[in-house]
Amino acid sequence: MKFKFILSALTAVTFSAVAEKPNIVFIYGDDIGYGDFSCYGGEVDTAAIDTLAEEGVRFTGGYCTAATCTPSRYSMLTGEYAFRNKAAKILPGNAPLIIDPSRPTIAQFLADNGYKTMLSGKWHLGLGSPDKPLDWNGEIAPGPREVGFQESFHMAATADRVPSVFIKNGRVVGLDPSDPIEVNYQKPVGNDPTGITHPHLLKLQADEQHGKTIVNGVSRIGWMSGGNSARFKDEDMADTYLRKAQAFIRENKENPFFLYYALNENHVPRVVHPRFQGSTSLGARGDALAVFDWCVGRIVQTLKETGQYENTLIVVTSDNGPVLFDGYWEAGIERQGTHDASGPWRGGKYSRWEGGTRIPFIVTWPGKSKPGISDAIVSQVDLYASIAELIGKPMPKNAGQDGQPLLSTFLGEKLEGREYVIQEALTQIAVRKGNWKYIPPGSVTERLGIMTWKAGSGWKETTVPEPGLLFHLTEDPAEEHNLAEIYPNRVKEMKAIIAEVAPEKAVGEKGLNKKQLGF
Repeated sequence: MKFKFILSALTAVTFSAVAEKPNIVFIYGDDIGYGDFSCYGGEVDTAAIDTLAEEGVRFTGGYCTAATCTPSRYSMLTGEYAFRNKAAKILPGNAPLIIDPSRPTIAQFLADNGYKTMLSGKWHLGLGSPDKPLDWNGEIAPGPREVGFQESFHMAATADRVPSVFIKNGRVVGLDPSDPIEVNYQKPVGNDPTGITHPHLLKLQADEQHGKTIVNGVSRIGWMSGGNSARFKDEDMADTYLRKAQAFIRENKENPFFLYYALNENHVPRVVHPRFQGSTSLGARGDALAVFDWCVGRIVQTLKETGQYENTLIVVTSDNGPVLFDGYWEAGIERQGTHDASGPWRGGKYSRWEGGTRIPFIVTWPGKSKPGISDAIVSQVDLYASIAELIGKPMPKNAGQDGQPLLSTFLGEKLEGREYVIQEALTQIAVRKGNWKYIPPGSVTERLGIMTWKAGSGWKETTVPEPGLLFHLTEDPAEEHNLAEIYPNRVKEMKAIIAEVAPEKAVGEKGLNKKQLGF
């Protein structure tokens, strides 16, 4: 379904009077669940985030679009559901760019309307063209610059995937030309030790998938050789991304800007700076949450120091639900105690259960947003259309087809949000409408604990028979009582939504797909 809107003259006048071009900051967490922040009931003290929640709107019905990272990031930046792009799945570190540069992202849209734009942090949307091998030793393009980010400082994919380097404006940072980088995900390259051949060199033990080339004492997914002077140190990653983001803010005191600050925390490997190690009772995962909150606080402080805080719209959210064990033995399961990363919801990363896509979602515009807690259903796919509404500019015709303009909802002025929201997990989808949740036939995949593909452990699949699963979330947040047989008309209604939005997804796919999981 395509959503179109006409900005009323009244709305345009109202917001032009407030601020012609307010700054916009997206602070995007990684694998942070609904229950991870203390303002959502978590046991790690996230005071900086809680303050933003108190000054703005904290959503209880906020969603990313997918239960894994690449699809959610794609949807947020394009305003399009990721299942419409078959390439929008969990990408290896050497995958080509999956965003079509001819379709303006939110970054390109804002750049075209006078904004300075920057990415600092995780990218994971591909680099280079599909028609030729990517040369890590020269100019890396297309990438963030070609889709609207005038400045960019990022890693290629994830911290657990090679190449383990930073990329600034299309060039690997600190690369020695005499030590060229080579990356391969199908076969070994170079002579670097791996976690499988040299486990005694590891400071963090990992499973077979994460047992390839060792960088900084941590084995990764994929093989890498060369680029030794450019390889990052995990412990310094958060500080590095933060400094780049702060510098961008300070350099643009006189310019409206859009900052996409995509932190690594708390994706694996969770190797934080020594000053944060042991700072929580939850082990490495809790320490990573403390790092995330500290970084949020430093961004807010920088905005205040430069006099820009009052004129900045800040969104704090996450790319998908939580995962306690994801390839590295960090004691995430053993140290969780009574902390529930998914809050009251079932499941987490990779799954169609609520915990996979219902995430923290906080929107703050100091002095402009109406503080409070909102139960409205909102999705990250709506941010593009809502930002267009904010600056009073029409969206490009070839962008943002699945988003809705919900600016008044995001600012707490309206209680109503979306009528329904689509949830995706490993190419399978579900739909929530009101208090009802429907999962079509197929299977629901859950990440449980230690994984061994040969033994088949670590993953759980729940087979979903006809006519699917229907839950009433208010009465059954754990999604345990299937009401599909009792309310056939409700099932029919939910099926009709899927048939309209994504007819090819009306019947879910079955079985785990290793390729979708990055194998």
